[in-house]
Amino acid sequence: MTHGKVVGAVERPKFNAGPAKFNKFNRSAMPQRSMVTGRSQEPRERFAEELRRLRAERKLSLRELAKQVGWDSSLFSKMENGQTLGGPEVVQALDQFYGTPGLLVTLWELALLDPTQFKEQYRRYMILESEAVNLWHYAVSTVHGLLQTDGYARELLSLGGAKGAELDQQVEARVGRRSLLEAAEAPPFRAILAEAVLRTPLREPRQWQEQLEHLLGMSDRPNITIQVLPQGCGLHGLVSSDVMFLRLDGRTVAYVEHAYRGELIEENGSVEQLQRAYDAVRDTALSPAKSREFILRMLEEYRASHRPD
Repeated sequence: MTHGKVVGAVERPKFNAGPAKFNKFNRSAMPQRSMVTGRSQEPRERFAEELRRLRAERKLSLRELAKQVGWDSSLFSKMENGQTLGGPEVVQALDQFYGTPGLLVTLWELALLDPTQFKEQYRRYMILESEAVNLWHYAVSTVHGLLQTDGYARELLSLGGAKGAELDQQVEARVGRRSLLEAAEAPPFRAILAEAVLRTPLREPRQWQEQLEHLLGMSDRPNITIQVLPQGCGLHGLVSSDVMFLRLDGRTVAYVEHAYRGELIEENGSVEQLQRAYDAVRDTALSPAKSREFILRMLEEYRASHRPD
C-alpha cells in the first residue's frame, strides 16, 4: 500500500480406509501422523530461530561470527532477535558459512513476504498482490510501495505515528515487497504517477534525489512501465483515488485508497468501472519514453536547486 499472496483452498489428503471402521480403536484406518519439530511456524520467528540454532551448533559468539563472516555483530544480534531480517547479501554469506546452501535464503524470502507482518487490514491485499500475474496502478500524490526507496518509505510511514523498532519493521516489510518486481519471472507492472507525486519531495533532499533515481532505475526493467500524468490534463475519474489492479488467475480485483482508508473491490461491475477510468488516464498520460524524460528533467532541476553554495 502506498500508505503503509487470497490463498487457495488447501486440498486435504484423502484416506481410503476400505471396509474398516474409521474410529479411535482402528489405528490401521487412520492417517499416519507427521512429525512435529516444535519450531515456530511464523516465518519471521522461524528465520531468527534458525539463525540462533546454527550459531549455537558452531558454539560461536556474535563477535566471533562477525569476525568470520564480515558483518557487524550488532546486525547478527538484531537478526537473531527478529528486529531485522537483514539483506540478501548477508543471508547468502551466512548460508555459505554454515554450509546450508539456499536454506537461509528461502526462510528469509518467506519472512520477507509474510503477510502477517503487515497491519491486519492490509493482509488480504498483500496475499493477493504476491499472487498477481499482472499489476497496474495509478498514484495521486505518493509513490506506490512497490517503487519506494527505504528513505521514502521511512518518512511516509513515520507520518502515521510509527517510530523506533515498529517503524524499522514496517519499513523493512514495505521495501521487501520490491522483490516481487525484481524476481527472475517478475509480473508486469504499470505505474501511472500524477505529476503531483513528483512535485511532493521528501524533507531530506538527498533522500528525494534517491527516490527519483530509483524510479528511473525501475523504469529500465523490462517488466516495469512508468508513465506520468501531467498536471494540465484536468479532471478525470481517478482524480482523488489511488487504485491498484491485480490480475489473478481468471479474474481482476482492485484496491482503492483514499486519505485514511482502503477498500478491496472484487465485484466485476465495480472493477470494470474503475478499469475504464484507468484506461482514460493511461490514454492521457505521457508515453513511457516521454515520462522518463520528464522524471529525469525533474531530477536534474532538483539537483541544480539543491547544490551546496
